[in-house]
Amino acid sequence: MKLQIHTIDSAPEDARPLLEGIAADLGFVPNLAATAAESPTLLAALDALRRTVGTGALEPTCREVAGLATGVAVDNAYGVAFHSTVLGRLGVAEPEIERMRSGQPPLDGRSAAIYTLAQAVVTERGKVPDAVVDQATAAGLSTAEILEVVTECVFASLVGIVDNLAGRVDLDEFLRPRAWTA
Repeated sequence: MKLQIHTIDSAPEDARPLLEGIAADLGFVPNLAATAAESPTLLAALDALRRTVGTGALEPTCREVAGLATGVAVDNAYGVAFHSTVLGRLGVAEPEIERMRSGQPPLDGRSAAIYTLAQAVVTERGKVPDAVVDQATAAGLSTAEILEVVTECVFASLVGIVDNLAGRVDLDEFLRPRAWTA
């Protein structure tokens, strides 16, 4: 399905205020949001999830690990590029980022537990094995943090669905160095 990358001016009228809000928050409109703007309902859902995941107690690096793990699991090239970029900006070492991009959990115990949990959430459609939950708990994740990982998985999965439905959304300029293929 070919989806247009809208500008604020070309987007449907009901999507324009949402795109303006995203631009005000981020300083630009990401191509994924501009693509979703064809449906103001979809854009509103994506924006609400984006805002929600950013307000949780889970550390930003942990949240990005969950997003990257989900992106790899659901073949979300846009999300993998995005989360890899953010993890790099957060100071995560390149070998760790490459490890995660290749489908392997990071070496750090807490991050590995989050990565494994996120992949299990999406590949098992929420039927996460007890051993995976036990690993997350042993790594120090609270029930609330585990549920925040689930929220990031929902957001990253929705981004992946849009990316895949669109036949891959063109990466924004700042994401191109982190382009990814499964």
